[in-house]
Amino acid sequence: MAAATGFLRVCKQRLNLGVPARTAFWGNWRKKQEELEAIEPAVPVEKQPVLVCPPPRSRKYLPPKDLQSRLKARVREIFGSSVSKDWQQVSLGESKLKYCLLAQLAEDLGHAVPNSHLHQMKSVSDVLAFYRTPVKDVSKFDELSTQELPPNLRIRWQY
Repeated sequence: MAAATGFLRVCKQRLNLGVPARTAFWGNWRKKQEELEAIEPAVPVEKQPVLVCPPPRSRKYLPPKDLQSRLKARVREIFGSSVSKDWQQVSLGESKLKYCLLAQLAEDLGHAVPNSHLHQMKSVSDVLAFYRTPVKDVSKFDELSTQELPPNLRIRWQY
């Protein structure tokens, strides 16, 4: 009991001497935090627009029926009218001419030669072979779903 009385005397003296009690100290800290939270910025902050991933680009390509005549016209336009009768054997060795031809064809046909195939384009016949090939934009699973399967074959789509 004497110890408790001594403790009360010390606390009373601290309060009288101007030493703040714990509650007074932490209470002020809480008030300062509330004041800081209450302060609003002077300039309103605009929210950034939410970026939405665009849908994947369709790679479907069907060669036009007049592909050979279009390619022949482009070759004569870029390489000059002095191209021989065998226009498909024109070499694409010069990079500027190769770029011009492939860029114009990509714009006209809506189908560009991928970077991984550029080194294979050595003559106009290689370009013609590339643009003659149709490209499907479906997976093998989608192809299987549209086909009529034999009765002993079943595909479980949900696993």
